[in-house]
Amino acid sequence: MLYTTTALGGMFTAPHHLATETGLRVLRDGGNAVEAMVAAAATIAVVYPHMNAVGGDGFWLIAEPGQAPVGIDAAGWSAGMATPAFYADKGCDVIPARGPLAALNVAGTISGWAKALDVGGGKMPLGRLLEDAAAHAANGVPVTQGQEDLTREKLDELKDVPGFAETYLVDGQPPACNDILKFPALAATLRRLADVGLDDFYTGEIARSNAAYLESVGSPLRFDDFEAFSAKQVTPLEVTLSSGTVYNMPPPTQGVSSLMILALFDRLGVTAGEGFDHIHGLVEATKQAFLLRNEHLTDLDFMKVDPNDWLESGFLDGLAGNIDPAKALEWPQIRKPGDTIWMGAIDGDGRAVSFIQSVYWEFGSGVTNPETGVLFQNRGSGFTLDASHPNVLEPHKRPFHTLNPAMARLNDGRVLSYGNMGGEGQPQTQAAVFSRYVMFGQPLQQAVTAPRWLLGRTWGEESTTLKLESRFDPALIEALKAAGHVIDVVEPFTSTMGHAGAVCRHPNGLFEGAADPRSDGSAVGF
Repeated sequence: MLYTTTALGGMFTAPHHLATETGLRVLRDGGNAVEAMVAAAATIAVVYPHMNAVGGDGFWLIAEPGQAPVGIDAAGWSAGMATPAFYADKGCDVIPARGPLAALNVAGTISGWAKALDVGGGKMPLGRLLEDAAAHAANGVPVTQGQEDLTREKLDELKDVPGFAETYLVDGQPPACNDILKFPALAATLRRLADVGLDDFYTGEIARSNAAYLESVGSPLRFDDFEAFSAKQVTPLEVTLSSGTVYNMPPPTQGVSSLMILALFDRLGVTAGEGFDHIHGLVEATKQAFLLRNEHLTDLDFMKVDPNDWLESGFLDGLAGNIDPAKALEWPQIRKPGDTIWMGAIDGDGRAVSFIQSVYWEFGSGVTNPETGVLFQNRGSGFTLDASHPNVLEPHKRPFHTLNPAMARLNDGRVLSYGNMGGEGQPQTQAAVFSRYVMFGQPLQQAVTAPRWLLGRTWGEESTTLKLESRFDPALIEALKAAGHVIDVVEPFTSTMGHAGAVCRHPNGLFEGAADPRSDGSAVGF
């Protein structure tokens, strides 16, 4: 039996139990969901360093009861020096995925924390919110099996990257599971931010140290790029389904794809979960959404189309008509790359948060400033140097993001915050969890735990087949193959499918929470 966590005071879920505990402590001590999320975001950047860092990006959805949800885009822009010519001069046909040339985007997530605190209010001092993270960094963090495995798997790519070995390796080798890693420089950075404010990451001593180090190792980022950057408040995208209204982030995220998948599937009239119609329908809806995503999606300021048009009822009706209920569309066509954590919280007042934080690939660029302990993302490596492509590299541009936190207000009064990490798998797992829980009535934990699928790539891999966890019914797998799906059967609980989670508040005050058994996380309430 899979039991969903329930409570009456508030709920928090994260893919690492120490981050969950941080968030819950803030909620129990009277902090709101936004404050709890900032605290947990700082903690998970320390305790789950292969998945995210303060040197990455973040996106927020915040919903106050009775008010329209608010989005926060904390995607860092590219360096002012970052142009195709800059990389051509370095002899690059493509932007490298690791090393200083991959560290070309400002780290946006801390600016997003600041913007979220402005939007969400609250009274807790910043020092209280960052104290757990600073303590974990100073006292040490037990290495998870996932961190050991991924460090070992990616060692050849990362071991010679400036700052990586001295921060994340032990005598030049990956740390073993349950080894203790300490991050004293990062602890000092977090304590300084608590003392002088989060802006120091962009305009103060921390910014100057990071900028000087990045320049010294060959990154195009400079102090001016940090100084001019700030996260921005945005209006979330939304689409109405038969069950309620679903919200997600606008570009440069693929949030529009997540909404389109659910809206297209809703139009197919599938009445039961876990069978051919359910899995095939969502996979084919994914293909329709990804075709538009791949052709047009980039920084919204640089897009030539309006993603809201893709959510219009008539347009969606037409796309749904392209889905053959019995046959798979040939795949792949063009694909996008995409590493990351998702966390959700709802407080006792009904304030809901869906949040995602990322360094793109595991350990990002690998570049780590020994003076501040900040690991920098490689999200900018997702830019292309092809001048004809919408995601072409330009100065102060945000690249395409796989990140997309989700939220729903259902017709029955429930508020659902849900999400997933895992590149192209994010919108697909969101659709799996939502359809199972909302459309087909499965318990929340079962909806997260149930076997999942992934069309395309994740975790830096190139395979674009339809991957199915081996727990699926063999007869269903054969039926999907017969319909034309090219299938790989993978491990029964694989992190390839990402780490999902969800929290829900019922109109009677009941909270539900679920965490992914594929992660090291938990859902807790009080």
